[in-house]
Amino acid sequence: MKNKRILSAGALLLTLLASSVMAAVSEQEAAKLGTSLTPLGAEKAGNADGTIPAWDGGLPKTAGAVDAAGFVTDPFADEKPLFVITASNVDQYKDKLSAGQLAMFKRYPQTYKMPVYPTHRTAGAPPEIYEAAKRSALNTVGVDGGNGLQNFSDSRYYAFPIPKTGVEVIWNHITRYRGGNVRRHIVQATPQVNGSYSLVKFDDEVAFPTELEGADPAKTSNILLYFKQRVTAPSRLAGNVLLVHETIDQVKEPRLAWIYNAGQRRVRRAPQVAYDGPGTASDGMRTADNFDVFSGAPDRYDWKLIGKKEMYIPYNAYKLDSPKLKYDEIIKAGHINQDLARYELHRVWEVEATLKPGERHIYAKRHYFVDEDSWEIVLADHYDGRGQLWRVAEGHAQYYYPRQMTGYTVETLYDIIAGRYIALGLKNEESTAYEFGFKASVADYTPAALRASGVR
Repeated sequence: MKNKRILSAGALLLTLLASSVMAAVSEQEAAKLGTSLTPLGAEKAGNADGTIPAWDGGLPKTAGAVDAAGFVTDPFADEKPLFVITASNVDQYKDKLSAGQLAMFKRYPQTYKMPVYPTHRTAGAPPEIYEAAKRSALNTVGVDGGNGLQNFSDSRYYAFPIPKTGVEVIWNHITRYRGGNVRRHIVQATPQVNGSYSLVKFDDEVAFPTELEGADPAKTSNILLYFKQRVTAPSRLAGNVLLVHETIDQVKEPRLAWIYNAGQRRVRRAPQVAYDGPGTASDGMRTADNFDVFSGAPDRYDWKLIGKKEMYIPYNAYKLDSPKLKYDEIIKAGHINQDLARYELHRVWEVEATLKPGERHIYAKRHYFVDEDSWEIVLADHYDGRGQLWRVAEGHAQYYYPRQMTGYTVETLYDIIAGRYIALGLKNEESTAYEFGFKASVADYTPAALRASGVR
């Protein structure tokens, strides 16, 4: 009888432990989403001195017009900067700047500046995405030390809207809403120290298993998204195509990637498209996981959640996205034209990533700042193996209100040692901006379909 009672107690304990694992947060805590917290987990209230307003739902879908090419109207076109941070006054604001931003003022004291505008909490998402985030809060848990996700396939967005650890914050960036299936026609520039540059042009596609014809849920349960990138210029690279199957748990099932080489007319596996493998046509200026500021598997780093703070971050970059601008007006020596940038005071999550013992990566430490409203990484500082600050990333965020999603107008990654940088995602001179909601089949994202995609 005594043994039976012990066994019964043990079984009950296991049951309780299993149920606690199944729920990422309690029902009571999840009930904060949409009440004291926004539906995606940000603080709904403004800050104490009123410089950050309360969140009121974000910009409405009708906040402005959309032109024939897909560019959205700047809803804040008439606003002027409250003040401009320069090398001469930066010390007044250093408590709200990252180490990387401070380094940019030191590296380019005559030209680098930050025009600071009134804060607008524009970010939002469709109701069904808010519902998905609530399901994630109640069900999703990290596995393998946070390297993968469990109980996530029914929600698929914002894995941890009420995060408790650094890696959970990063997972929210990785699993954020991107507007559904989307194509974009963009350019990448890697200027020399003197500002001279040539452009690489891409047609990118992001597609999700739940929005593709012929997708088998059993076979795609560990697929987060499909990514296809076709180079359209210059001519020596045109026709090359990259295909990525981005997995949720990349330790259990590593990211799958293939490249079609137009010159050789061959499709090959591309295991180098991960971690610190070179970014496509980037002239060595970024790694594969620098794409999207950070992408891919988090398993090579220990992620420390430092907390929240108020910072001046690139935000509501509508002016920088104007189709009236030429690339020559944006791309300058040392950094992009900061007169076109817009910074606002927002709350961000601060996360520090330190390379695990025995793991390899060119970045020994990475410091991330993640916007609380959209979960996009907006700033990132990268350190080399000597502990020296090396590269500084800024994600100039913009809310595409007709689609209710936040994306990057441009991602910049500055090498403050070499005096060069890479700018990825500009589309000002392209005939089409974003194309949302396109229809496709899962068969379009197979290695067999790559060769057809790469025909010149």
